[in-house]
Amino acid sequence: QVQLVESGGGVVQAGGSLRLSCAASGGTLSNVIMGWFRQAPGKEREFVAAISWSGSSTYYADSVKGRFTISRDNAKNTGYLQMNSLKPEDTAVYYCTVGAPTLTSGQYRYWGQGTQVTVSS
Repeated sequence: QVQLVESGGGVVQAGGSLRLSCAASGGTLSNVIMGWFRQAPGKEREFVAAISWSGSSTYYADSVKGRFTISRDNAKNTGYLQMNSLKPEDTAVYYCTVGAPTLTSGQYRYWGQGTQVTVSS
């Protein structure tokens, strides 16, 4: 059973940056697709970004393209989401997830508990 733990969330002013981390245990991340989703209050959970097992391919939601960067370090069993030029509308709980069959499928197997990101205007 893979367990995922997110960290790095917090409160930041608009225009600022945060780097989220996702540490995995109970299994290896080296051969699975990893993704990040977010859920704002009163809204449905939405896709943010995904990365292939090798890190060579990435896929982003239009709303974060050019501002967020997904990456991974398989040797450390850890994934990352670098978030720059943050906007108040980026405020949400961010979830790490792994196990989708393709970058665009959205069907993931394991989920973390989430980390809160709050962007103040």
